[in-house]
Amino acid sequence: MPDRQAVLQLSLLLLALPLQYFVSRYMATSETQRDFAFRSLLSNVVGFKNRYFSWQSWQKWCLKVLDKINAKSDQRPDYTGKHEPNGESPAYEVMKFKDPKGYFSSSPSPRSPRSLNVKFRVGQVIRHKIWGYRGVIIGWDTEAKAPDSWLKQMHPQGKEHWRTMPNYSILVDTRDRVEPQITYVPQENIEVIMNTKIIHPFTDEYFEGFDGAVYLCRPWLKAVYPHDN
Repeated sequence: MPDRQAVLQLSLLLLALPLQYFVSRYMATSETQRDFAFRSLLSNVVGFKNRYFSWQSWQKWCLKVLDKINAKSDQRPDYTGKHEPNGESPAYEVMKFKDPKGYFSSSPSPRSPRSLNVKFRVGQVIRHKIWGYRGVIIGWDTEAKAPDSWLKQMHPQGKEHWRTMPNYSILVDTRDRVEPQITYVPQENIEVIMNTKIIHPFTDEYFEGFDGAVYLCRPWLKAVYPHDN
């Protein structure tokens, strides 16, 4: 089977002769003008090939088609008027592909309607009742959603009820834990605190600002938790 690249190059060479004749016959009078016109025309042909007949261009087209198909079937939130420029939401894609099973409140499915059992909201600042660290809520699940091995280790015997209550993802203040961390905490282990701003390198990815009481969700996060903020 002939190499596609070689066939394409040969086709361009065969096309060059009629193009050169067309330029010399109908377009320019002087040799310099004809040469310039021919080079410009050939450059446009090559540019057209690169835009529409290269592997990269077909790959981009296929990815766009697949994204449109998936957007209709994966319960993707409606970002109309809420998203980043050009209709993109990078943070949403990070959530979606970081953990396809949606562990640790990473599922991009909208939390709507909001369960009455969920006591706290995304953007609220909390303190861990046992360990004392501060943090801000960036997500929640109505029940713990994590690998079984993690649940067995973190929800030990006698604490099995932690699995059936709301669990929250928390950005932990780096003043309380030096290394930036995200924890996943049962509802009964946290309490809201006021007038506390959290220091963590990821806060700007989730929130637009802090009003002195709560953090204000970015549009993509508000689309996932429409009743929280």
